[in-house]
Amino acid sequence: MKSFKQQYGKWALVAGAAEGIGKAFSVILARQGQHLVMVDHHAEALTDLTSEIEGKYGVKTISLCLDLAGENAPGKCMEAIQNLDCRMMIYVPAFSKVRSFLSNSQEDLDRFIHLNCRAPMQLVHAFASHIEGRGPGGIILMSSLAGLIGPQFVAPYAGTRAFNIVLAEALFHEFSAKSIDILACCAGITSTPTYLASLPDKAANIPGILDAETVAAFALHQLGKKAICIPGWKNRFSYFILTRILSRKQASALVSKAMRKMYPGK
Repeated sequence: MKSFKQQYGKWALVAGAAEGIGKAFSVILARQGQHLVMVDHHAEALTDLTSEIEGKYGVKTISLCLDLAGENAPGKCMEAIQNLDCRMMIYVPAFSKVRSFLSNSQEDLDRFIHLNCRAPMQLVHAFASHIEGRGPGGIILMSSLAGLIGPQFVAPYAGTRAFNIVLAEALFHEFSAKSIDILACCAGITSTPTYLASLPDKAANIPGILDAETVAAFALHQLGKKAICIPGWKNRFSYFILTRILSRKQASALVSKAMRKMYPGK
C-alpha cells in the first residue's frame, strides 16, 4: 500500500470515523502515521477511538462530534482542516433503512438526501476547492453495490448510493488535471454495527460477508487507479454475472429476490 502521509499530506479527514468502515479507515491511516480529523455523531465511540488511536499509534487527532446531515456540517469540517496539511478526505456515513418505500416518512426521505447526497457533494466541492494547487489530493466516497443494481426495500438508499458512484465517476476525469484522485467504493455486505443491526436474525451466518478493515484497505489500495471499485472477489464476480451475463431486468429481479429472502417480513 502506498504511503498516504507522503502522497496526501500529514492529516486526513475521515467523516463517519467512529464505527464500522470509518473506524477501519481511521485505524489503517493512523497505523501509517497519518494524523486524523475524525468526524462522527456518536460522541462516546468517537472519544474512545481517538484515545485508542493516539495511545497505540502516537498520532494526533482532532475530533468533531456533529451530525453530517446538518446544514453547516461541511463548513465545520473545513474549518477544522483550514491550517493543516490535509489533502485526503474520506466520506463514509449513510442513512439506511430496510423497509418498503412507502413506509418512509418525509423526514426519512429528507435525511437520505441530506446525509447521503448533499453532505458528500458539498464536502467534496469545498475540500477540492481548498486543496487545489496545494499538492496531490485524495477523496474516497463510500457507496454500495445497491447503487449499481437497486434491490427492493432499500430504494432511497440505493438511489442515493448511485448518486455518489456517478459523482465520483464524473469527477475522476475532471479532477485528474488537478492531481486529485477520487474513488467511489461500492461495498457489498460488510460486518458493521449498522448492517448487523438491520438483520432479522442477528446470528445469521451470511456467506461472503467482509470485515470492515478488508473493505477500507481495498479502497485505499485502489485510490488513484480507477473511479469505482468493488471490494471482495465474490462481489466482483457476482457483479460480472449480473451485468455481463444477465439482462438488467433479470439482474434486478435476482437481487430483489435475494432481499426478499434475507428480510422475509418486509
